[in-house]
Amino acid sequence: MRVWSSAAWVVAAVRTRRWVPVAAFVAVLAAASTLRSQPPVDFVGDLYPRLRSQNCPACHNASGVASGTRLHFPVEGASPEAIAAFGYSLDSLVDQADAGQSILLLKPTNRTPHTGGALIEAGSEDERLLAAWIAYLASDPEGQEGPAVPTSPRAAEPLRRLTHVQYDNTVRDLLGDRTRPARRFPAEDYVNGYTNQASAQAITPVLAETYSRAAEKLAANAFRFGDENGLLPCDPEGPADRGCAEAFVREFGGRAFRRPLSDDEAGALTDLLVEAGTAESDFLAGAAVAIEAFLQAPQFLFLLPQPAGSPLETYEAAYRLSYALWNTMPDRTLSAAAAEGRMVSRHGVEEQARRLLAGAAVRETLDGFFAQWMRFDRLLNSVKDRNRFREYSGEVAESMAEESRRLFRHLVWNDRDFRDFFAADYTFVDDFLTRIYGMADPPTAFGQTAYPPGSARGGILGHGTFLSQTGKPLQTSPTERGLFVREHFLCQTIPPPPPGVDASLPPLTIGARPMTVREMMEGLHASDAACASCHRLVDPIGYGFEHFNTIGAYRETEPVRVEPTPQQERQGLKAETHELPIDSSGYIAGIGDSAFRTPREAGLILAAAEVCHKCIVKQFFRYLFGRHETADDDLLIERAYNQFKDSGFLIRELLVALLASEEYLQVEWSD
Repeated sequence: MRVWSSAAWVVAAVRTRRWVPVAAFVAVLAAASTLRSQPPVDFVGDLYPRLRSQNCPACHNASGVASGTRLHFPVEGASPEAIAAFGYSLDSLVDQADAGQSILLLKPTNRTPHTGGALIEAGSEDERLLAAWIAYLASDPEGQEGPAVPTSPRAAEPLRRLTHVQYDNTVRDLLGDRTRPARRFPAEDYVNGYTNQASAQAITPVLAETYSRAAEKLAANAFRFGDENGLLPCDPEGPADRGCAEAFVREFGGRAFRRPLSDDEAGALTDLLVEAGTAESDFLAGAAVAIEAFLQAPQFLFLLPQPAGSPLETYEAAYRLSYALWNTMPDRTLSAAAAEGRMVSRHGVEEQARRLLAGAAVRETLDGFFAQWMRFDRLLNSVKDRNRFREYSGEVAESMAEESRRLFRHLVWNDRDFRDFFAADYTFVDDFLTRIYGMADPPTAFGQTAYPPGSARGGILGHGTFLSQTGKPLQTSPTERGLFVREHFLCQTIPPPPPGVDASLPPLTIGARPMTVREMMEGLHASDAACASCHRLVDPIGYGFEHFNTIGAYRETEPVRVEPTPQQERQGLKAETHELPIDSSGYIAGIGDSAFRTPREAGLILAAAEVCHKCIVKQFFRYLFGRHETADDDLLIERAYNQFKDSGFLIRELLVALLASEEYLQVEWSD
């Protein structure tokens, strides 16, 4: 189970359920309303810390369960000025005519139903301070003016290193080498849901040594059979031919560094080539040494920013675009556009972005994005009890991934409304999957196939990709299914449980009442309000999928196995299996009218929810920008969302909106 830390307040509020008369609120508000000029509460020093201690920011932030509400707390580490301004901005949640009926008061006390439950205990000091602040905000119908918050220039994008895939693709296109050396590099970590996040791209000593060995091997292979890959732009007239050496360095180096070399760079590397060629009496040996140097240079390993306003800025725009869509260095057409200065105009960038989106390489890139978004690694490594689920295997897991991949490709490359990712009444299956799904075999493996009439499946939520990876070896896990929906499709973060929490369900023994997974979870979490505070946000989502077992097969009833205790076993009692009715009623807290009982119904809810649409934008943002979004990105995300929506939810238009932007390319448009 997942719980918030410091949650004693939840226990007290839920267990006592003590409410104070409305008259008491009126008295507090009336007393506070007499103070118009000087706030009766130190919002920054007293009230705000109390709200934070109730973990209000855990939901009320850009990535929280309450991200779709008007209340967003300042980011961690916000300045006192920003916190003070936030306090005054709360007047939008205050009822000026009747402060006691303000949503800012009714929600946290749960007088008006609150997704997070009662967070402020009735009659508490916390409530008194909040009521006083509300009264102060209500005392001036024009609204109080808070302190001005100083603005700061937008931070530069974090430094990005080539991912392992990008490294392999780049040495392939640069050297013609297809050995894929990065397969032997240290594994990349998942951060923010992806393995390309800048915060996890530091070069450790182990990785530095790995880069060195790879560069040495690649350089040695470059001329193993002469210049078979046409790397030299000239025919050297000897091991120390400086003219040919400089021509090679500028030609090869310009491609390796993805922009023209400076005279200092070209001179130093030409000297290195000539010295090595002379020492070995072999021009190609010198060229190999130069290649080894190029492949270990920061200018090769990182997507380095170029000085603002410099002629090299257009090259940065080109290689940022190329690595975003093709996961490799710019091709000759894109390099020519950069050389001609066409990559610092909106028109020029959009033209190149659409050209790259029409190429074959982008499909592999987006397949990689999708595999990470859907966490295929977890799917392919999921373990099921082979005695209970003999039809499940590694091949089945591969088929599940392919089913979801085919749906994604169909929607993206046929320019279909991407909301069908959640709502599609068709799928792409083979005979491995039809046996689990209870469908007829398709005429062609992974061809588009309609679900049978009345099927409970629909969109990605009906796929084994989702249903299987979120299950345990024997049982379903409503919590994991709910978390997946929250984190992957709503971009909402649920705080992790404290260390040492045992999330396993207790075993059922003979003599105890057989219970479904849902019944056990509801009983377990209801007994601990601290657990319930988070589980109420995820478990009800997972309950709606309980008609599908841990490998994604439909079932009318849930088999519940009751084991004998050691003493009962000695008495000859055997394990029993009971078939229990399933309650698959679920809902998505935070989305209105979201009750559902099947994956199809849940998919239709997500397909219609703006918070889900914006999450799609955020997922692409995180992958393309290599970082989590911040408040500074709100305008870009909103622009991209509007373009996505206006296009009829076409992914290619979303990609253009994000990539052909000054924010991504770190340029200022010349048009």
